[in-house]
Amino acid sequence: MFDLSELPDSVLDCCAGGAGFTAEAAARGVDAIAVDPAYELPAAELVDTVRRSLPATAGIVDEHTGSFVWHWYGSPERKDELRIEAADRFLQDVSIAPERYVPGSLPELPFGDQRFDLVLCSHLLFTWSDKYDQAWHLAALRELVRVARNEVRVFPLVRQGGGESVPYLSELLDQLTDVRSEIRKVPYEFQAGANEMLVLSR
Repeated sequence: MFDLSELPDSVLDCCAGGAGFTAEAAARGVDAIAVDPAYELPAAELVDTVRRSLPATAGIVDEHTGSFVWHWYGSPERKDELRIEAADRFLQDVSIAPERYVPGSLPELPFGDQRFDLVLCSHLLFTWSDKYDQAWHLAALRELVRVARNEVRVFPLVRQGGGESVPYLSELLDQLTDVRSEIRKVPYEFQAGANEMLVLSR
């Protein structure tokens, strides 16, 4: 979804939840950090939260069956398998390397300026634009840019469920006058039409 052919020396996944990306990147020698408010939870509660999130995602798909395509995953069963594998990888890694998993949330992150070469954000910004308004998105994007040395990549650019477009996206990008912005196609699509990411660079 982020069209990554290689990884830089340091990467932030924000807000990462129970994803396996940080574990995979760290195994490749990357200084990989994940940030999420859920990481404040005690270990047993975090495990329970991650496990409960798996069927919740499937429920969103079931409610909007016509808004999803399966050429990347192949089938709902394969998607569920991959989600479970990613959750297991996360839970294993957070138990042996908790320092990689930092409690925090947008629009204020607990990292210094330009801490990471690359900052990734999936399925938070724009996905929940019915919950978080334009002002919150602007503050969140500026914070992601603050902690990034080179690039910020945000995916997808549509709302969760039905995949509606975000009405204030263009105006929001116009407000980011101190960075370059580009909307770029990616080789991943699950929500129909959600095959673009936002790239912000210094």
